[in-house]
Amino acid sequence: MKKILLVVCSFLILFSLSSFAMAETVHTDDGSQKITRVERMKPMNETLRTIAQRFSCRAYDGRLPEKEKLDAIALAAVQSPSAMNRQPWQVIVITNKPFIEEMDAEGMRILAEAEDKSAYERFMGRGGNLYYNAPCMFLILKQPGTDMDSGIVSANISLAAASLRLGSVICGMAAIPFNGPKGAFFKQKAGFPGGWEFGIAVLVGCAKSSGTPHEPDTSKIRFVE
Repeated sequence: MKKILLVVCSFLILFSLSSFAMAETVHTDDGSQKITRVERMKPMNETLRTIAQRFSCRAYDGRLPEKEKLDAIALAAVQSPSAMNRQPWQVIVITNKPFIEEMDAEGMRILAEAEDKSAYERFMGRGGNLYYNAPCMFLILKQPGTDMDSGIVSANISLAAASLRLGSVICGMAAIPFNGPKGAFFKQKAGFPGGWEFGIAVLVGCAKSSGTPHEPDTSKIRFVE
């Protein structure tokens, strides 16, 4: 799970940097160049503008987006690049709100009973919902050894949702109910095919309020020329 989230974060940070230009660099001891400051510039096209404006939405109004928008996001998911074009994923779009709420309640119960209460307290501070009242969950299933591909799919979903003015958040915590005592029940209800396992999930819906895109750490960029 940590590997998938690392891939997702790297992918989104890389894309976010596309809306910047005019970098100031310094030469480092190893001969590479390291960015010390990047002046924010106006994105060059609509794609880069979407990337720059995307934010992680953690509050939804509960309204389900139009079917054509969900179809478009699902198509963007399976249009993701993959190693040798193997496309090692399954994408399940869950719009059954009572089912999402059932998984939400089970996940919060598991967090409440955990010895470390920090995660439970964090979600209680955000309203007490594991899935933030999202009406839709894009569930990405994977096969062993394909964490990177799952991460790329989740990034495509998140950016496609942002392009349609929808909120989204990549949610590793969605794994909790599938890995818990009722995991087999939830997998069966969600329609997991045999041999497939939870990869990552993306929550999608109408944002309750606008959010702020993250500030990229440009000190992590190096150019080798």
